[in-house]
Amino acid sequence: MRHWRYSPEADLDRTFFERLRGFHRRPEMSVHLLRSLASLFLRGWLKLYHRLEVAGRENLPARGSYVLVANHASHLDALCLLSAVPLHKVQRAFPAAAKDYFFSHLPATAASAIFLNALPFDRKADSSGSLDACRRLLAHPGNVLILFPEGTRSSSGELGRFRSGIGRLLAGTDIPVLPCYLDGASKAWPKGRLLPFPRKLRLTLGPPRSYPETATDREGCQSVAADLQAAVQRLASIRLRR
Repeated sequence: MRHWRYSPEADLDRTFFERLRGFHRRPEMSVHLLRSLASLFLRGWLKLYHRLEVAGRENLPARGSYVLVANHASHLDALCLLSAVPLHKVQRAFPAAAKDYFFSHLPATAASAIFLNALPFDRKADSSGSLDACRRLLAHPGNVLILFPEGTRSSSGELGRFRSGIGRLLAGTDIPVLPCYLDGASKAWPKGRLLPFPRKLRLTLGPPRSYPETATDREGCQSVAADLQAAVQRLASIRLRR
């Protein structure tokens, strides 16, 4: 007969808000409920207020973990990508968020972690810790990671250079990554504005790709970042021609 051993949660000795600020949080049932309700409200609001259109949902993998990468010009970006993820995956979808902005005080921390399931990324420190945590998340089948490789919102709305961190995460792995392009967000909710305008939004999800044969050295990581940037740019060009 096997002996049963009790293993307490790793964050058991932390306060509620300390757990929310962490990368690996163990939410309570009430948090799950609030997040599900927030997701339903978010989808309805984006559909009615912004007339959000999503193309390419058929490209989302039915199984396993995957990554969504997109242009970043507005706070609406993460909300739209979250709304494109199947509702049954909302508890396992994790958008990256700047720690110094979205986790700087308790109200922002609560809104970001509870309603959006956002993960705190420290933009002012070495990214190795955040990347390691992302790898651990992706090692569990069914998780969805939402990343913005530009690292910050574009003031002009134009696509910026993708940083090599996305290559460090994906080079030499078979993790599917979908390039995505969101059109209209920079005008709907421009940087510096408190509330969004009721502008139309269009999100395009490209087909998944992976980089199992790509070297994990600096050149390989940069090539992954450049390839994904080009893929997002192509989606933008297709959208502009329509």
